[in-house]
Amino acid sequence: MGTNLRAALSLLPRSRPADLPGAAPEHSVTVDRAHLAEYDRVCGFPLTDTLPATYPHVLAFPAAMRLMSAADFPFPVVGLVHVANRIEQHRPLTAGEPLRIRVHAENLRAHERGRQFDIVAEAVVDGRAAWRGVSTYLRRAKATTGGGPRDRAEPPAASAVWRVGARVGADYAAVSGDHNPIHTSRLGARLFGFPRPIAHGMWTAARCLAALDARLPGAFAVDVAFKLPVPLPATVGFGTDGSAFRVDGRGPHLAGRVTSI
Repeated sequence: MGTNLRAALSLLPRSRPADLPGAAPEHSVTVDRAHLAEYDRVCGFPLTDTLPATYPHVLAFPAAMRLMSAADFPFPVVGLVHVANRIEQHRPLTAGEPLRIRVHAENLRAHERGRQFDIVAEAVVDGRAAWRGVSTYLRRAKATTGGGPRDRAEPPAASAVWRVGARVGADYAAVSGDHNPIHTSRLGARLFGFPRPIAHGMWTAARCLAALDARLPGAFAVDVAFKLPVPLPATVGFGTDGSAFRVDGRGPHLAGRVTSI
């Protein structure tokens, strides 16, 4: 069953459990080098056999979607807002390594705008997690405005201007498997209150890491907070001080930080 159909079926009225389900079945993946090269092109990474730190998120995405669109998940997947992401890369991964993917949900908690939970994914090599990603989702309980609290710290000054093309939504959907119509369709975007399609948050995060690629250590963690969506097309500014980074347009779109681990 396709991702879009699973998401649509999750909207059907039904009795829902109060708690998060167990883990998705663990499975093996083999990196398709042609797919990796296309992902690198779309997100701005150099073409190498080394996996970008955001790439295992794409490998784990189908399992995450199956988990969130299952009958025993407490919320419909349509309407969930990806508000933050943390990636821990304990060492670089290469395309030739066989990976086991593990995905589970945890930490259902209250939030001032509704309820939050985490989808945790791990890429395992020889029985040890070499990569871990935590995607935080918000299920809104009431209408809100704005893009979340603004950072109190002085943001890095913009050091580059990016022109984000109208095709970014469709191109990233093709390599990520995330075909949410708010990213690919003007009509789909309007149904959720956006005048035109918006970029995937994980594309914006990946584009930032691509800009920082030469400075990244072999083992690091990166935390990002998604703020205002990036409309397509758009012109945005990217700024970094070497560890903190952000993307701004008419307001803040993303704020992040890299730390060594």
